Amino acid sequence: MAGTGTILVVGGGISGLTVALEAAEVGNEVVIVERNPYLGGRVAQLNKYFPKLCPPACGLEINFQRIKKNSHISFYTLTQVESISGGPGNYEVTLKEQPRYVNERCTNCGACEDACDVEVSNDFNFGMNKRKAASRPFEMAFPMRYAIDKAVIGTPSQQKIQDACQYGAVDFTMQPRTVKLNVASIVWATGWKPYDASKIDNLGFGKVPNVITNMMMERLASPGGPTGGKIVRPSDGKEVGSIGFVQCAGSRDENHLAYCSYICCLASMKQVTYIREKNPESKATVFYIDLRSPGRYEKFYNKVKADANVSFVKGKVAKVEAGANGNVVLTVEDMIGGGLVKQEFEMVVLATGMEPNTATDKVPASVQYDENSFLLPGNIIPAGVAKKPVDVMSSGQVSTAAALKAIQQVLAAR
Repeated sequence: MAGTGTILVVGGGISGLTVALEAAEVGNEVVIVERNPYLGGRVAQLNKYFPKLCPPACGLEINFQRIKKNSHISFYTLTQVESISGGPGNYEVTLKEQPRYVNERCTNCGACEDACDVEVSNDFNFGMNKRKAASRPFEMAFPMRYAIDKAVIGTPSQQKIQDACQYGAVDFTMQPRTVKLNVASIVWATGWKPYDASKIDNLGFGKVPNVITNMMMERLASPGGPTGGKIVRPSDGKEVGSIGFVQCAGSRDENHLAYCSYICCLASMKQVTYIREKNPESKATVFYIDLRSPGRYEKFYNKVKADANVSFVKGKVAKVEAGANGNVVLTVEDMIGGGLVKQEFEMVVLATGMEPNTATDKVPASVQYDENSFLLPGNIIPAGVAKKPVDVMSSGQVSTAAALKAIQQVLAAR
């Protein structure tokens, strides 16, 4: 059981890590709860940050090292909050931890993965490939320990995996367990998920081959992704030479997400640079309603726009259809030229919006949300995209403020 001066951070993405580190590095006890088998959240799935276009591994690795060196931080993975009672200064929290089937003796030798014959959909790559049911989520996953999917239970692979581990790290006797905590403050940093593009009937996701989402594009471009960083079409593996980006795919739409998701314009511009670097002969077109590149990001937009092989078209995409040879045909309402125009691409990327996880996974306590399911400030403190759509830099700012509020609650309880 954690001490009464402890801060509980729910969510181990970049927002949760920021809250935890800011609070712990001034002497507070912090417990992080994360439902995935790793810390890092959505940022871990990115290929690069904008506007500097550096890989997120750098920033995450620094934070992971800070966690390792800080005795004030503990964490639970594969864990969710089941119930919360009490209030600031004295919360009673119940956690439910799922079995990892791998204990702290794991040396990351990979023998369990080699022995495993069972494959499951790779959720980290948004189902674009499969992975072994015994695997690390990604190369620099933290904690640096394998996890075994329950799909192997009862299969011949179960015994093979057990026999392959010479360190006694595989433990199939693990069961779900309940953990009780007493904490003084709770920060909710559960992040976001890409809006379900299959709900947007006219944009063809799931029906028209070679229509993907922006987060799928991140994984395609990543060296650790399903194609080793090659930007190729899902249907036939062909290198992409022409690509269309459809902005506001679900965002700013009263039938889907009524708000602007803030990052989508810049994310598409960043992904334009991916395809242009991978294939210098490629051409990219961005279809937008309004381009939003606030503050210092305007320079990034101007840099992308200066590329002669990149076009920006102010027009709402009315329809996405299958064309010849696996291509994709867009019908666009051209707001400047007027009328409907059709344009064909080898692949199309939908800039799907950020939906807070609180839209479906509610806080198990009495809290308030706004009309879009973002958590409103209250006794339980929201951070990152649990509070509002933000980019990585802004998430750090919001989360630092959340850490300060949590520390104030701890001090008030003493």
